[in-house]
Amino acid sequence: MIAGLCLLTGNLVPFENMYGQDASNLSQLGKSTIEDVIASMTLEEKAALVVGTGLKMGEKEKNMGFQIPNQPIPGSLADKTKVYVSGAVGRTLEIQRLGVTTIEMVDGPAGPSFGSRTTAYPIAINLSSTWDVDLVCEIGKCMGNEVLEYGLDLLLAPGMNIHRNPLGGRNFEYYSEDPLLSGKIGAAMVTGIQSQGVGTSVKHFVANNQESNRIAVDAVISERALREIYLKGFEIALKESDPWTLMASYNSVNGVTATENYDLLTTIVRNDWGYEGIIMSDWDTGKDPVEQMKAGLNLIMPGPYQDTVIIQAVKSGKLQEEVLDKNIAWILKNTMRSPKFRGYNYSNKPDLDNNAKIARNAGAEGMVLLKNDVNTLPLKDKDKDIALFGNGSYVTNVGGSGSGFVMRAGPTVNIIDGLINSGYSIENVSKQAYTNFIQENTPKQNMMDAIRGRIKRAAEMPVTKEFAEMIADNAEVALITIRRNSGETEDRKIERDFNLTETEVGNIETITKAFHAKAKRVVVVLNVGGVIETTSWKDMPDAILIAWQPGQEAGNAVADIISGRINPSGKLPASFPVKYEDVPSARNFPGSPAYKPEEVVYEEGIYVGYRYYNTYNVETAYPFGYGLSYTEFNYSGLKLSSPKFKNQIEVSIKVSNNGKVAGQEVVQLYISAPKNKLDKPAEELKGFAKTKLLQPGESQTISFNIDGNKLASFYSEKSAWIADAGEYTVKIGASCEDIRLSQKFNLKNDILIEAVSKSLVPKVEINEMKNEL
Repeated sequence: MIAGLCLLTGNLVPFENMYGQDASNLSQLGKSTIEDVIASMTLEEKAALVVGTGLKMGEKEKNMGFQIPNQPIPGSLADKTKVYVSGAVGRTLEIQRLGVTTIEMVDGPAGPSFGSRTTAYPIAINLSSTWDVDLVCEIGKCMGNEVLEYGLDLLLAPGMNIHRNPLGGRNFEYYSEDPLLSGKIGAAMVTGIQSQGVGTSVKHFVANNQESNRIAVDAVISERALREIYLKGFEIALKESDPWTLMASYNSVNGVTATENYDLLTTIVRNDWGYEGIIMSDWDTGKDPVEQMKAGLNLIMPGPYQDTVIIQAVKSGKLQEEVLDKNIAWILKNTMRSPKFRGYNYSNKPDLDNNAKIARNAGAEGMVLLKNDVNTLPLKDKDKDIALFGNGSYVTNVGGSGSGFVMRAGPTVNIIDGLINSGYSIENVSKQAYTNFIQENTPKQNMMDAIRGRIKRAAEMPVTKEFAEMIADNAEVALITIRRNSGETEDRKIERDFNLTETEVGNIETITKAFHAKAKRVVVVLNVGGVIETTSWKDMPDAILIAWQPGQEAGNAVADIISGRINPSGKLPASFPVKYEDVPSARNFPGSPAYKPEEVVYEEGIYVGYRYYNTYNVETAYPFGYGLSYTEFNYSGLKLSSPKFKNQIEVSIKVSNNGKVAGQEVVQLYISAPKNKLDKPAEELKGFAKTKLLQPGESQTISFNIDGNKLASFYSEKSAWIADAGEYTVKIGASCEDIRLSQKFNLKNDILIEAVSKSLVPKVEINEMKNEL
């Protein structure tokens, strides 16, 4: 290993000139023990190391009039830390004399976002819809390589929060309503990114499930709901992929701010889970840096004033220096993993062309076919015109806004571009009408909003009966795009967002009637970042495809599905309710008072998403795990290794492609557990696997392992995971409602799987939803 940055650059001021010390007598990170390096630090250096810096403005940014908060205090240690990569959103302190290199960080979950050209990858919900951990790992490798080759150290991704409510503003940035799917996909992403020698930051820990007053809201959650739903995905990712950092969230959990919560950061993360990475804050979180240090927050982002408070606290005895040193040790240990510390000679030339190809494929693989009457898709005849309706057909959303937006991505391929690239002919009258309308009605953009993806769009163009009938004379098929955007700092709205606007529903109805009158087909493409209402209009069109926001290659990826070049294999990672009022958290989201919630009580408990709909027999528009294909799959030969559970049970199932085209299927394993002691959901996802590309007539055997962890529920009064004695049912299906085969097995006696700490106990009683025994 290279001992420090001093050995990597020839233009640095010699140590003795800077500090009046002989560098040869100083401890060096990588050569000396971490304890020795800490002992060589001044108190000022220690305090500055646990308080990072944010985006540091240069003269160019100042001259452009940028207003960026939290700039380092001129002349401070943080101010002296060199900026190696312009646009890095944060960095740790560099201490050259001790060989301590800086860790430079960059947003975000859909690809690195800073001053250089990078790739906008499909959003998280698009990737989780693939249910393909290998493909997600491959995307992670591409992201990680861009971070590495641009000289950065740490990507602030992935986001791991649960889709508690479809109005969550950052659901596009998170994976699923289910903790197992979230955890496995998140672990795959981390593994892929970190395989390139750079770090990740799993975020936002924990219960940051809304944007409404996220800085101050207190999430009141039962111990069981926390352990089974909101902590579980993070636990899976931390244990299976060892991310370099874990980012604590803004909100409070059961009365204590997450970044000042000892139960959360130390008792659970360090003691229960054994995590050894850096625990850092989200930007500008928490109020008391001393309490943050005591709680086990290692790195406060991004300063610049907390170090002074920490110094004073140590001098006054309010903060023991040993506590400070322990936090520093975690930072130093993980600093030695970074490319800068290892002296990596980056190229500034990642393979963006290759990354775009992989992004295109992933975007298509994550699209979900909701409806396909009379085999409307794929569209085989490319010689006949497609009429494109909806502004999103011409200006397609590739991702969400905020820190999840990729600032300088490659060129956006809109849906119209992708279809043309694939050889389709586009009806010209509708094309010209939309082109003119969008140009004339798009508002002027604010530069800072545009940088973060908060791009103002033209309102949807109303389509008259006469116009639709004229276009139906000219075109063979209509493709209508419904577009949505959401992002950081604001949750979505019910009207004109979750629900379609009157113009959108009216357009679908008008266009469908006009085309159906001439025996022609209508396809709706949903260019969205999350769940929307479909029940009121889904019977009108012939086909519905959720394209999500599939990154910069959006149009090409949509065309790959529309043309049949790729057979859709995506499955929903979140349930689509019939109406918003059916959502279990609808009555208390985003908390009270509604205009600026101070508290949100998770009264639905463990009954999130399909756990609620299936248990309480509430109809959905489209269930969790649902998705159609251009072919058909048959499930057969379900086998369990034993009808009695001892240590584990092996499960195998044969999946066959009975259709006429090649395709992949996502096999989902659910378990129904005995409910004689504890109320439980009707079933829970406990495993999933995606087949290889099966040719017509080809089969594959899929295997699963069921161990005690998959049977256990959390008993709050015992602070333990326990597998209850009784009868269990293994259910194999194509969605949580489409169960193809099932078998039962028995567990003779209760098994204590794991005893954990008594932590995060709510301070108030929760009137929690329960499935009566």
